[in-house]
Amino acid sequence: MTSQEKQVPSTPPMADYSHLVAVLIPCKNEELAISEVIVQFRKELPDAEIIVCDNNSTDRTAEVARTAGAKVLFESRAGKGNAIRKLFGATNRDICVMVDGDATYTSADIHKLIQPVISGDADMVVGRRVTPEQNLNKAYRIGHQLGNLSFSWAMSTMFKYPLVDVFSGYRVMSKRFVKSFPCLSSGFEIETELTVHALDLGLSLVEIDSIYGSRTDGSVSKLNTLRDGSRIALILLHLFAQVKPMRFYGLISIVLAVASLILGIPVILDFVKSGLVPRFPTAILASAVMLLSALTLGAGLILDSVSRGRKETKRLFYLSLN
Repeated sequence: MTSQEKQVPSTPPMADYSHLVAVLIPCKNEELAISEVIVQFRKELPDAEIIVCDNNSTDRTAEVARTAGAKVLFESRAGKGNAIRKLFGATNRDICVMVDGDATYTSADIHKLIQPVISGDADMVVGRRVTPEQNLNKAYRIGHQLGNLSFSWAMSTMFKYPLVDVFSGYRVMSKRFVKSFPCLSSGFEIETELTVHALDLGLSLVEIDSIYGSRTDGSVSKLNTLRDGSRIALILLHLFAQVKPMRFYGLISIVLAVASLILGIPVILDFVKSGLVPRFPTAILASAVMLLSALTLGAGLILDSVSRGRKETKRLFYLSLN
C-alpha cells in the first residue's frame, strides 16, 4: 500500500448508494465487449445510471449498448476527451464512474473504489491497474508499460505527489469534481488532464489497486503508442506551464542564463586582460541571451500571478458546488 492509498472502510450495502451513481462509458467500435461491461456494472450497481457515448463507431456498438439497457449518446468528433466531455454534461448524479468499454476493468472492484468518494475522503479515486505477471504482456504493450512508468514519474516529480498509474481509465469522481472540470482535451490525454486538475486545485486523489485484464478476443485498442504518447507529452508540458508557470519559465530562464555565461565569460576575461573585445559577435549574442533570460523570468513572474488568480477562481467555484 503506497503513502496515498488509505485504508478503505467496510463498504455499505450497494442499495445505500447505487442510485447516486452514474457509470459513464466512452467507446468506439466496442460491440464485442460493451454488452458485458454494461451487464457487469448493472449487476454491481443495480440502480445506477449507465450512459454510453458512441464516439463515431462504425460497428453496432450503439445498438448493442442500447439493447443491454444503457442510455446511448453520440459524439461525432473523434477522441476520448470529446466523448468524456459529452458524458460529463449528461448526468447530475452525485458520483460518476468513468470506465472504458473494452471489458478490461473489473466491475467487482467498483465498491472499494467508490467508498472513499462516498465517505468524503477523496474527490477522485483512480483504479490503479494490477495485472497478473503471466498476463502482463497480453494486457499491456511494452511501449504502454514504459510510457505509463515514464509519465507517472514525470508527473510525480512535477507536482510532488506520488503517482503510479496516471493513464488508468477507471476512475470514480465526486459531482463537484466533475462539474468543476473544464475538460479541454480531445483525445487520450484526458486522463492526464483529470489528474492535473486534481493536483492543481489541491483536491484529494487516491489510487487503489484494481485488477486489469486483456481485451476481448477480436477487439482492437485504439491507442497508438507513438502518436498518442507524443500528444500526451505535449499536453503535459502545456498543463505544467499553465499551472506552474514560475517553475516552468524559471527553468528556461536558468538554462538561458547559463548559456549566456558560457558564451560571455571568455569574452569578459579577454577584455580584462587586453582591454579589447576581439569576439564582438559572441559578446552581442551573450548579451542577447542574458536579456532573453531576464524577459523569460519576468514572464514567469507575471504568469504565476495570473495562474494564482485563476486557481483561486476555480477553487471557489468548486467549493460553491453542492
